[in-house]
Amino acid sequence: MTRPGFEAFVARLPAVSVVRQWRDDSVAKVGDKIFALLDRDPGEVWCKVSEMSFDLLTEMPGIRPAPYFARAGWVAISVDSPLTGDEVEAYVVEAHQIIAAKMSARKRRALGLDHLEIKGLD
Repeated sequence: MTRPGFEAFVARLPAVSVVRQWRDDSVAKVGDKIFALLDRDPGEVWCKVSEMSFDLLTEMPGIRPAPYFARAGWVAISVDSPLTGDEVEAYVVEAHQIIAAKMSARKRRALGLDHLEIKGLD
């Protein structure tokens, strides 16, 4: 995924901001919480996933536990993974929902996320 493509996609999700930080990576936040990022070098999409998805995805080629974030259930998906662009986008949307679900109802309401169907966590 390219930087413009990643930033445009995540910006369409509710209550999202995109900042460039660390090594000039594109970091997507819902409220003030990170849910995904584009690591420009080596060109991976990192995102929070469920426990079950973490176990399954990290068995696939081109997908690894995300450095520094793995203990929190993040994966790094390279362009060499077997996932399609639509599948990567679906995991990013799920990451947005996982992080939003961890927020208090009050915070979700303040961010205009109270209407979202928040999926249960594993």
